[in-house]
Amino acid sequence: MKKILFIATRNPYSGKFSGDVIGSLKIIKFLKKKYNVTTVCLGVKKLKKKNILIFRKPNFFLKILSVIFSILKMKPLQFGLFYSKKMHNYIMNNAKNYDLLFFYHIRSSQYFPENYKGKSVIEMGDLYSHNYFQTFCNLSIFNPFKYIYLLESFFIRRIENDIFKKFDKIILFSMYEIKKISKVFRKKVFKVNLSVGFVRKKFLFTKKNNKILFIGNLNYLPNLLAVRDFVKNILPPLLKRIPNINFYVIGNIGKFDKFLLSRHRNTTFLGQQRNITRYIKNSFFGLANLKIATGIQGKVLTYMSYGLPVICSKKVSSNFKDNVINYSNNIDLITKIINLKKNKKLSNKFSKKSLKFARKHDENKIGSKYLKIVN
Repeated sequence: MKKILFIATRNPYSGKFSGDVIGSLKIIKFLKKKYNVTTVCLGVKKLKKKNILIFRKPNFFLKILSVIFSILKMKPLQFGLFYSKKMHNYIMNNAKNYDLLFFYHIRSSQYFPENYKGKSVIEMGDLYSHNYFQTFCNLSIFNPFKYIYLLESFFIRRIENDIFKKFDKIILFSMYEIKKISKVFRKKVFKVNLSVGFVRKKFLFTKKNNKILFIGNLNYLPNLLAVRDFVKNILPPLLKRIPNINFYVIGNIGKFDKFLLSRHRNTTFLGQQRNITRYIKNSFFGLANLKIATGIQGKVLTYMSYGLPVICSKKVSSNFKDNVINYSNNIDLITKIINLKKNKKLSNKFSKKSLKFARKHDENKIGSKYLKIVN
């Protein structure tokens, strides 16, 4: 049986409702159906399970040092944030014992052993250099993070080019992203859709539905900017039209950001949740109003898997075509929210579209593609 070493910078077994955690665990489960898989990752808790090695995340001081070294080496800052010398040494010393190395996320590529003779696969998901450059363009010139994101976009671009050269196979989610890659490397690139673990209709139109749902890690700047924009610029005029509307946000959020944003009326931050099913009740749509986005947004597929209608920015909706509602500006967004709240026919139409689209992304169908890629 082929032996695979799966390398991740976050713990797939942490149970967090986070895109990279959920995605990595799904892939591991797919691969285990046919192959002998050992997982190495960064985390906190040690699991008493065979073939899972969790290396302690670096402390704050070590992270700062690693980030400084990354900058001096002209490598992404996130490499420094997710670097463990012990994990690095383990992979260098043991990679030869595996037939294939599967790297999850671009930041895991820093652990690639240069003398490795076997096959290598990396799931990049999206081209993050474009994502970081978008972030740079959307931040104020007075925001110091603007220039950090510009620097990071250059460093990430260099790493992406390096990945296309040295990895045997690269996985991306979006054909739009693949078209940006040089034709020289496209034969190495495989398109694999994001998947959903289940599809079950939980949406039921009633006039009592009053919740707008946003799912996303708010420590990720594009999500934070999207939520901040909604509570400041969309929710106040919306409340004048429909006073009982409530905005629910599920996902990690820093204490300071939570303090500032919680002051806005009818806004609730639920933090990290293992199961979101109960929050679907009384929600009348899922929101993905990101101005900074690449690839396919996992939050949209999550909404769809429950049969929720979805409203997206045009940048997000490009990968979902007419299965979601998009908008042109703030006034258009408010109008479409009100229409969806009041119009049963419209809501049910997009609920059906959501369910139909989600079924095409069933994890068992998608899982077979991973098995073919590593074969």
